[in-house]
Amino acid sequence: MPPAENTKVAGVVLAAGSSTRMGRNKLLLPIGRETVVRRAVREALEADLEPVVVVLGHEAERVRVELRGLPCLAIVNPDHALGVGTSLKAGVAEAAGTRVGAAVVLLADMPFVTASSIRTVVESYRESRAPLVLSRYGEVDAPPTLYDRSLFPELLALAEGRCGREVVRRHAHEAAVVASSVGALRDIDVAEDYERARADLAGA
Repeated sequence: MPPAENTKVAGVVLAAGSSTRMGRNKLLLPIGRETVVRRAVREALEADLEPVVVVLGHEAERVRVELRGLPCLAIVNPDHALGVGTSLKAGVAEAAGTRVGAAVVLLADMPFVTASSIRTVVESYRESRAPLVLSRYGEVDAPPTLYDRSLFPELLALAEGRCGREVVRRHAHEAAVVASSVGALRDIDVAEDYERARADLAGA
């Protein structure tokens, strides 16, 4: 059971991918009044996660420019091409060096994840004291996912090619589950995804 005295929660925003299927850096595309990556980080900050660690990789300096003015900590994962698990480990390692009790992992290309939904995950953690909190969209579990500090060593020990789902499977029986709108599961992988999301979030 997580220690009740330490409920400060970090955010780890994974923003290192190369957008291969999109053909251009999807994180730099405008959506609403900002770019995809800036929206994701802003929502994490508005959910009162602290610190918010943003893991960069592909076109790191271009992405970093989009984060100017936001009180986040951007780090670069030099191994990002080896898979999302390397970025997860880099972000968790950074969060582990701070005085936090847990970390919420988010994907930068899920523009329908809001500060409100992130706060709901954190509230579930604080109320349930579960070591793992899952967001469940219908029958699918996807970020935001909260890991208690007690699970950080397992995340950091993930073998090459593995990701956080391995730790989720291992501890699913201990997890608290937050029901999320199926519509919020949408991410941006290809041009059609982006165009639909941009239309839905116009003016947001």
